[in-house]
Amino acid sequence: MKLLASLLTAAALAAPVFSAFAAGEAPAAPPKAAKPDLVKGEASFTAVCAACHGADGNSAIAANPKLSQQHPEYLVKQLQEFKSGKRNDPVMKGFASALSDEDMKNIAYWVTSKTAKPGFAKEKELVSMGERIYRGGIADRNIAACAGCHSPNGAGIPAQYPRLSGQHADYTAKQLVEFRDGKRANSIQMTQVAAKLNDKEIKAVSDYIAGLR
Repeated sequence: MKLLASLLTAAALAAPVFSAFAAGEAPAAPPKAAKPDLVKGEASFTAVCAACHGADGNSAIAANPKLSQQHPEYLVKQLQEFKSGKRNDPVMKGFASALSDEDMKNIAYWVTSKTAKPGFAKEKELVSMGERIYRGGIADRNIAACAGCHSPNGAGIPAQYPRLSGQHADYTAKQLVEFRDGKRANSIQMTQVAAKLNDKEIKAVSDYIAGLR
């Protein structure tokens, strides 16, 4: 009798669950992530970022990167890594530390909606070398072509590899040197590539990238 009573109790407890699924009710779906608020993104960008990166993300200062049309996932990742210290930059850490994940997302999606102004190459004697490296790499030293990850026109691959097209040559060169010298350590792939490049090659490929469009 005790066994029968236990079985009946278990069946009674299971019945509501079974009935719900039998009636076609599915488990509750996980909540959707909130859409970025572009109005808040613009306000935050104007207050925090515009002084260094330009009112629309087109930085006029060669040492500061252009952010317009950059992939938002990449921008969020960099801001999070500035905040955590994984990407070491005292200035950017100060700004990023004041931002929530929601702020970062709003900023990133707003600035990526702005049109990037084209750049141009300056070093005519080096641009051919830069093009060879960007498009074909350096086979005898196992240096991969930049275009393989960043695309032939520098558009990058959303959520994976950043847009480079038209980026300031000074900024790109500085990043490559920091990857090579271990000062920037938040991308194993870039550390491995930059480690094999000399100063002239870095200058050449950075100048070529500035003229991509």
